[in-house]
Formats: sequence, C-alpha cells, structure tokens
Amino acid sequence: MKYTALLFVGFMYLGCATPEHTTIQAPNIIYILADDLGYGEIGAYGQEKIKTPNLDRLAAGGMRFSQHYTGAPVCAPSRYMFLTGTHAGHAYIRGNYELGQFEDENEGGQMPIPETTPTLAKMLKKAGYQTALVGKWGLGMNGTTGSPLLQGFDYYYGYLDQKQAHNYYPTHLWENDVVAPLDNDYFLVHTPIEKGSNQQAFEQFKGRDYAPDRMIDKALHFLDTTNVQKPFFLYYPSPIPHVSIQVPDSLVSYYQGKFEEKPYYGDNGYTAHQYPFAAYAAMITHLDSEVGKLWEAVKARGQEENTLILFTSDNGPTFAGGVDTEYFNSAAGFRGLKMDVYEGGIRIPFIAYWKGKIAAGSHSDLVSGHWDMFNTFAELSGQEQSAPDGISILPELLGKEGQKQHEFLYFEYPEKRGQIALRMGDWKGVKVEMKTNPKATWELYDLKNDPSEKINLASQYPEIVQKIDSLQRIAHRHPHIREWEFIDPKFNKQ
Repeated sequence: MKYTALLFVGFMYLGCATPEHTTIQAPNIIYILADDLGYGEIGAYGQEKIKTPNLDRLAAGGMRFSQHYTGAPVCAPSRYMFLTGTHAGHAYIRGNYELGQFEDENEGGQMPIPETTPTLAKMLKKAGYQTALVGKWGLGMNGTTGSPLLQGFDYYYGYLDQKQAHNYYPTHLWENDVVAPLDNDYFLVHTPIEKGSNQQAFEQFKGRDYAPDRMIDKALHFLDTTNVQKPFFLYYPSPIPHVSIQVPDSLVSYYQGKFEEKPYYGDNGYTAHQYPFAAYAAMITHLDSEVGKLWEAVKARGQEENTLILFTSDNGPTFAGGVDTEYFNSAAGFRGLKMDVYEGGIRIPFIAYWKGKIAAGSHSDLVSGHWDMFNTFAELSGQEQSAPDGISILPELLGKEGQKQHEFLYFEYPEKRGQIALRMGDWKGVKVEMKTNPKATWELYDLKNDPSEKINLASQYPEIVQKIDSLQRIAHRHPHIREWEFIDPKFNKQ
C-alpha cells in the first residue's frame, strides 16, 4: 500500500504535573486492542500453529510483558476500565449490560458511560492530542452519553453495539454518530445449520464488505490526515478474533489442509464455518497484518521514533463459536477462559514498542493492568496522574528507576454466577459461584510456583487468606445497579 509522504513531527513540550516541572516530548500513541485473544495465541507468546510475523517482530523490537492483566474477563467492562483507569471494584461498568437485541432494527448497545466520566481520551485531548477510535466500542450508542464523541474522541468509525460485532459482514457500521452503510445483505448470526449441510449452506454467512478491512482503511486515513503540529492518539479496538468465525476465503486458503478438523455447524453459538480451525487461524493472522499496516504507516511518515505502539487483548480466549482453545493452546496452560477470573480469563499478552526509547527484545514481569494506561498516558503527556487505581508504567517501559508497584490487583465479575479475585504479590485469591453459594470460600494459589492454579493452598496459609479478604473489602464498592450486586448486596437487604 502506498502512503502519502506527509511527515509528522509529533513533538509537543508540555509541563509535567510534578514538583520539578520538567518537560517531556509528547509522543503519538497507538493502542491496539484485540478481542478475545488468548495469552498464547501469538508467536511471541509461544503459539506454534498460527502465524503472527508482525507482532513477533514488534515484540522482538520492544518489550514483552508476561504479567499484564485485563480489568475484566469480558468485553464492555474491560474497555471501560482501560479508558477510565479504574479497577472492577470501583468501575461504573462491571459487566456486559446489554440493551436491545441482535437484529439491526433492535440495535441498542450496552450501558452508556456517563458524559462526565473522566476518560484517557478526554485527558489526551486536553493535552492537545488528536484523538480517534476505530473498531469496536461497546460503551453506549449514538444519541446517548456513551457516544465516543462525548468521551474524548474527535473521530470514530466502527461498531457501537458489541453484539453487532458478532457479524463481520454487517449491513452497516457507524461514523461520527451517523450510519455508515456497507455492501452486505442482512442475515442473523447465531443461526445453526443442519449437520451434514453442503457448502452452499455455509455461504449464507459471507458478504462483500469485510468490516475489519473498512476499519483499517479508516485508521490509516486518520494517520494520513492528522495535523502535523499536534500529536495523535489512535485507539484501535479490533473485533478480531471474537467469534463469529468469519474471514475472506482468500485468507482461509493458507491454512486449509494444515489442521485436522471438521465443519462447525453453529451448535455452540455464532455462525457456522466449513473450516473453523483454518478460518480462526486466518483471523488472527489478519489481525497481525493490521498491526503491520499501522506500523508501516508510522514508518512511512517518519514517525516511528516518536510513536508508542501498544498491543494487547481485552480478555482471555473464548469457549464458543467453534473455537478449539485446547487445540491452539490459546490460554498457554493457564486455567480458565473468557468469563473466568482465573489466569486464563484475565492474563493477556501486552507488547510495547517505541523505537529508540524501549529496549529491543526486552521482557518485563511487572504486574500491571489495563487501568494503568490512564496514568501512563498522563505522564507521557505531562498531565496529572489522577486515576487512583492505576500506576504509570512509563519508568518500566523506558528502563528507568523508580517504577511503582501495585499493592494488589482486584477483579470482580458479577456474571457467570459471581466471581472475585485478588492478586497480592505472587499470591492470588479466588472466589467463584458466589451468587449460588453465599458461603463460598477463598481459594489460594501461589502463582510463582503454580501459575496454572492447580493447587489450592487456602487451608495451609490462613493468614494470607485473611489479608486477601481484608484487601478485597477495601477494594470493593457497591455497584450502581442491582444486577451487579453479589458481594454483601445492599439492594437485597430487608
């Protein structure tokens, strides 16, 4: 692809919110968020069957984190926590609170972010950044307070309702609160077909306009048209590889014949596919190519030395839609999947690249999370680090002294019968089934020696369990709706 010869200087000198009032150069920031990508689904994290050459090179040229976490094991709350710098005990959005249905005419989105919510996009815009969102939103529809235009973004394009992102060939996307039609016929996802169906039955789930292709074009156009006098922030939450398993046939062909597989007929949700293993692998490789295109665009514009590129996922790999996580070792041996607060549901890949600033081939075991990005971006742009649950990881990225550590990480997930987890050092406490079992007790794991969470040590270390329990009580704040109450629920008291 040819890119314009536009050069972006990208330097702004801003006063840091520190006693020294030092100045820093504000870099461009590209934050790429995969959807349901497991810890072990890219080559840099041990994947052997799926090709991810661009991400592998990005990791080789930058820093690979081994203990980075999402805020929640599902889509909407993890995105909220990234944008607001809050963990699950304080977050306004803690689950996938769905509005509307799957049909185009019933597109309702998810619970919207209140308009006055501090977001990192608002914070960066205040610092003079040009801001854009391209991809999957899931935090409110147009006409609500959750519109990206009211949450700090100058421009957006993509899916507003995350349910609509179950279909990669939708009839439309959204652009700045206006419908953006695509050349696709309407069909309803989550429509199983009869087992033994011929090839024609699978064709109904294909279209002409592949949404991710439209999105990457819009993202590249944004980079092409930025004002050279100002830095930019591009938030690129790709819907890939969240099911449905859908990808152009030309990409599937590379993997056909490489795996022993059988057709998926849609019996575990989402669309059917004749070659589910090959198509799923092709989707991740397609995501990898998007990363490559963004990276090459930065290089072509002479911006590489002043652009921080971050890549991660919103939660662990899925259990639905024809995906075989065991076959691909998607969770890299960790326990659990999406919707679990065990490591497989919340520990995610995280790659940071900044040429000349981040040491090539470096590795970090810093315990960090999505909610740390707010303060990290604040320090990068010379603003106050105002997110109380997060820390700035900028010292770690730059190899500097003085990196702060979390006292603990806290996770709270009201769906799947109620779950909480708290990591303190190498210790991790977990409670599950809290809605069905009010007397659920803590499980305790030593992540240093048992990262797969196989050996429950709660009975051997009651003092550790007690400490975790006390920290959990400090971390938890009552949510604002009854549906998310399951820890000492105030709404159910007489």
